[in-house]
Amino acid sequence: MMHPHGGDLDAIERKYGIPKAEILDFSGNINPLGFPESVKTALAQNLDIISTYPDKHYTALRAAIGAYTGANPAHIVVGNGSTELIGTFIKTVNAKKSLIMGPAYSEYEREVSLTGGTFDYFPLKAENDFVIDLDALLATLTPEIGMFVACNPNNPTGSALTVSQLRTILTHCKETGASVMIDETYLEFADNLDEICAIPLAAEFDNLFVIRGTSKFFAAPGIRLGYGVSSNEAFRNRLQTNQDPWSVNSLAAFAGERLFTDKEFHDTTKKLISDERKKALAEFSTWKNIKAYPSSANFILLKLLTDKITAAELFEKLIVKKMLIRDASSFAFLDESFLRFCILRPEDNAMLIAELKKLVEEA
Repeated sequence: MMHPHGGDLDAIERKYGIPKAEILDFSGNINPLGFPESVKTALAQNLDIISTYPDKHYTALRAAIGAYTGANPAHIVVGNGSTELIGTFIKTVNAKKSLIMGPAYSEYEREVSLTGGTFDYFPLKAENDFVIDLDALLATLTPEIGMFVACNPNNPTGSALTVSQLRTILTHCKETGASVMIDETYLEFADNLDEICAIPLAAEFDNLFVIRGTSKFFAAPGIRLGYGVSSNEAFRNRLQTNQDPWSVNSLAAFAGERLFTDKEFHDTTKKLISDERKKALAEFSTWKNIKAYPSSANFILLKLLTDKITAAELFEKLIVKKMLIRDASSFAFLDESFLRFCILRPEDNAMLIAELKKLVEEA
């Protein structure tokens, strides 16, 4: 059985009869601290902005994003969540053939297929801890490839490309005529952000489009706010032509201007995720029946090293205890031995790890 997309609590509620408010969601990869209180308060005090159109150019929002990321505000585009920008980018490039670093988020292949293009996956291999084989990738990026897509850090593996590797890839793709999309949805959770962030490369490489959203780090999937960075003016103009006007609503734009300035929230989140990720990886390193892969994201990919239980069976045993994990077997290159969980609050993580130990290690 293929389980629902991570974070689909409504589907879980319907199928299992568990009120979604009672489910500990280890599948959705959303910041356990929730939406910043400072922004909640500001929104509550300014609901009248619903009665006004947002600034068509989103000047203040792009300035806030620029200050937060270091990107030139002139190079920033905003959209109705990162998913809209992924689709708009892929439609704008309209490559006949694309290469997707995998395993990967299914939206990439879906959007490529919708444009009439074809795609291949470049596999990150479990035996290499999903670390990229750069020489093999460059050999695969032939002139017939019009677009290369990578999530960095990668979902679901948590592995990350370095700035040096990204520069090599971008230089090669520039020579072959390929556009590059880097999805940085999970980058803000990384301990080594400066070593893996592609945004500083955007000013140098006009074949690069970097995408981020607010759903995961800012726990704000409901406001549908994403942004992208590209130094290619002609591309930005084409992209905005393909985009619906006012795709970011007034509330989302207002919230965004404040999300990116709440440094206390940023720092508290980073420390929580970093501490809990280290603690979990240290615990799993002592187990014989589970391998945990190193991660730069707010989730950890696990491989079952026993044939006594599958990820699907673990899913079923945990959901009746109101804990929702991600059976990762639906991702390309992964099988029934792979599962993923995201970092929640310390007490919740401890509860999940204790249950996994009973079911996998002590069974």
